[in-house]
Amino acid sequence: MNNLRITNVKTILTAPGGIDLAVVKVETNVPELYGLGCATFTQRISSVKKTIDDYMAPFLEGKDPSRIEDIWQSAAVSGYWRNGPIMNNALSGIDMALWDIKGKLANLPVYELLGGKCRDGIPLYRHTDGKDEFEVEDNILACMEEGYQYVRCQMGMYGGAGTEDLKLIATKLERARNIHPKTSPKNKTPGIYFDPDAYAKSLSNLFDHLRNKLGFGIEFIHDVHERVSPISAINIAKNLEQFQLFYLEDPVAPENIGWLDLLRQQTSTPIAMGELFVNINEWKSLIDRKLIDFIRCHVSTIGGITPAKKLATYAEFNGVRTAWHGPGDISPVGVSANMHLDLSLSNFGIQEYTPMNDALQEVFPGCPTIEKGYAYLNSRPGLGIDINETEALKYPCQGGLPSWTLARTPDGTIARP
Repeated sequence: MNNLRITNVKTILTAPGGIDLAVVKVETNVPELYGLGCATFTQRISSVKKTIDDYMAPFLEGKDPSRIEDIWQSAAVSGYWRNGPIMNNALSGIDMALWDIKGKLANLPVYELLGGKCRDGIPLYRHTDGKDEFEVEDNILACMEEGYQYVRCQMGMYGGAGTEDLKLIATKLERARNIHPKTSPKNKTPGIYFDPDAYAKSLSNLFDHLRNKLGFGIEFIHDVHERVSPISAINIAKNLEQFQLFYLEDPVAPENIGWLDLLRQQTSTPIAMGELFVNINEWKSLIDRKLIDFIRCHVSTIGGITPAKKLATYAEFNGVRTAWHGPGDISPVGVSANMHLDLSLSNFGIQEYTPMNDALQEVFPGCPTIEKGYAYLNSRPGLGIDINETEALKYPCQGGLPSWTLARTPDGTIARP
């Protein structure tokens, strides 16, 4: 379309699911032609909004929205320093919105522009948790009843911590498995406490119970969430090998990825890595050296659809599959972007899914349909999802830091969340 131009860019903040979300709306000089993208960085939501409103909006206004690659490349270096999470979240929202516009102009869903469907539905995995292995089993059975064939199994959230008091978890562990978690000093610093050693020792019991009760017909995922020492991560991967996980996620922190060489030499447990990466080049050496099996990308943090598609293709050449991040702190727009990629990639692995409440679906009409463990996109042009800005205003963001990021070990030492 000749003379198509971006006329306005704005950031919409809303929290219909109780989690702060940021959505970018890119408007054009064609009436009712606009695109939506997800720029959610819950822990720094105001900083992302300011980056978009103060810097990216003036940068984009007057540009041709059809020049997605050129805009991505020029925007990425427009501040000279690049690849930080705040800027890349802003860029992700813009990039998704441009793809949304492109699809609307072509009158095609975005997955058609990415090469068309590679599958008929998108397999999902759900989260299951519990205070002990029996509750985890019950929650897995409930998911299986709904048709899910893949589940993530945790016991007491990450590292054995969560909303329960550490003493209660310790009592259960000690009584059930002869594991003795450490106690804390008096006058504890506020935070979410967990015992990484007790957690690591409890995993074999958990998965032994689950496999004995549920067999090997259901796929299990477990997220270490980088909460243990690297040598403990290697021990976990070795001990869980017999239970044939679909994958073990983030066994080490980004700062310790050098340990993956040693881990790979010790075990064949499949590894998914990269939820905390913000630059697609962070996966390159891991893919090249055959150290991981799944790229665990937060598409709304690495720059959007444009870099995610390139990374997925690079991974495909090396036998590595996708496992896009799909937590509650991603908007339904971001979920839809993930799924357009999922449909079009031959090396798709699995898609994480967090159920959406009624408020989210009212604010974001056009959410994917979920049935028997599969997601289905509608056939509308673009990303196929919209935002009701009037409804969005009913759910203001709260700001602040989520309590789960304030993690501590038993003696009060600050730890990775």
